[in-house]
Amino acid sequence: MNEEHRESHLDPTAEISLDTVKQRSVKGVVALTGRYFVLYAITLGAQGILGALLTTAQFGVFGIVSAIINFLVYFSDIGLAAALIQKKEKVDEDDLKTTFTVQQILVLTLLTLIFVFSSKIQRFYNLDQSSIYLLYALGISFFMSSLKTIPSVLLERGLNFEKIAISNILESIAYNICLVFLAWKGFGITSFTIAVLVRGVVGLFSLYIFQPWKPSFTISRKSLSKLLKFGIPYQINTFIAVLKDDGLTLVLGKIIGIGPLGILVWAQKWIQVPLRVVLDNVTKVTFPAFSRMQDDKESLEKAVTKSVFFTTVLVFPATVAILILFPIVTNMIPKYNQWLPAIFPLTLLSINVLFAAVTTQLTNLLNAIGKIKITSGLMVMWTVLTWVFVPILAKKYGADGAAAGYALVGMSSIIAIFIVKKYVNFSLTEAALKPFFASVVMGITLLVLRSMLPATPATLGVLIVTGAVLYTLCILALVGVSLIEDAKKTFSVLLKK
Repeated sequence: MNEEHRESHLDPTAEISLDTVKQRSVKGVVALTGRYFVLYAITLGAQGILGALLTTAQFGVFGIVSAIINFLVYFSDIGLAAALIQKKEKVDEDDLKTTFTVQQILVLTLLTLIFVFSSKIQRFYNLDQSSIYLLYALGISFFMSSLKTIPSVLLERGLNFEKIAISNILESIAYNICLVFLAWKGFGITSFTIAVLVRGVVGLFSLYIFQPWKPSFTISRKSLSKLLKFGIPYQINTFIAVLKDDGLTLVLGKIIGIGPLGILVWAQKWIQVPLRVVLDNVTKVTFPAFSRMQDDKESLEKAVTKSVFFTTVLVFPATVAILILFPIVTNMIPKYNQWLPAIFPLTLLSINVLFAAVTTQLTNLLNAIGKIKITSGLMVMWTVLTWVFVPILAKKYGADGAAAGYALVGMSSIIAIFIVKKYVNFSLTEAALKPFFASVVMGITLLVLRSMLPATPATLGVLIVTGAVLYTLCILALVGVSLIEDAKKTFSVLLKK
């Protein structure tokens, strides 16, 4: 078999060839990230307005209720959807119908629990009735999201991420417009309740338009058995992750109170914007792409290096920019004085973001090549460290202490880098160290300029432009012409039909 044929058809049972995987992966990453830059510009604008319209306590309530739902979401499909995406062989109707049926049984069971225990949740956190209505709305939205699982799986297996991006953008635009309008009208927590339902309906209908699929109910023992071999270990990992994050949020609500939790939630929301814009979209593409490349080590090493670089080259400077610009915005807007206590937690939480930009792709790689047990070990380590450091420091220092705990846990992620290097010898220097150095140079320069200029909109504009130009020059100097060549290849792929 010649090299060209091996390259084009790495797996004869796959629905698409390796060349197609590579091309669609590039298209997917660019399409998702490009669209989400527009989307998050809208989202940031909405969050900026909400910061002046809603109180820290209201953000705390939203954080608590969202964490409750997110905690339950991870029991909703026992990893079957991920197993469908990761599966090497072509999926059949029995696989799809079995996954859908099992998921709906689990989702309806969980929804029942939400309604049954809502009164106890209300008493435990001392929530008002509007907060419980938000809980119900998030539960219904959770159900609508479960109905989208199979269309999403079919699109992801085909690496047709442009359609997923459009659907997500439509639902997010609807959500933000509704949320801001109702908050402006004084609806408070109820603004979230109505906006969540609108988002669910728009997302459900738009995805079924892009990927029609007739819901059917059946359970195939053969399909279920095969899918569970990957699905259960995968879901254990995701459960550990939600226990580490959303589970701890529920505990912090009692330790530091709703108001300080609102400060922490606000800081997390802003500092994680670069991750949500870039990393979520890259991960969505690379998981199925890595899965298809797992038998070609050379291609996999290059793909990992480039995917981590693509993430860090965007996340690192954006995170540094938020740290430097956030105090200016807070001082410019009088109603933002309530968010001044969020500046220090924001700074500490940035450590977590910088490490996550690298390690999330690496754990994603381990899952894609079937090393689920290693990912489980890492997740257990991070969960134990989180539950040890964060509550102890939060109890003593409040939101600042919780953020410090998260920062300490984030630094432990260096262990994951060394572990993954044993399996896939990606280049850490090319993937992360060069973008980090360029971001440091940019950050130091902006700090000096910020200290010399007043906190005005003009200063904000000057710093943004200066930072963008300086960072671009630095990264070009460090990476060289290869960056330009990669950009040319990307555009050539995008122009292909």
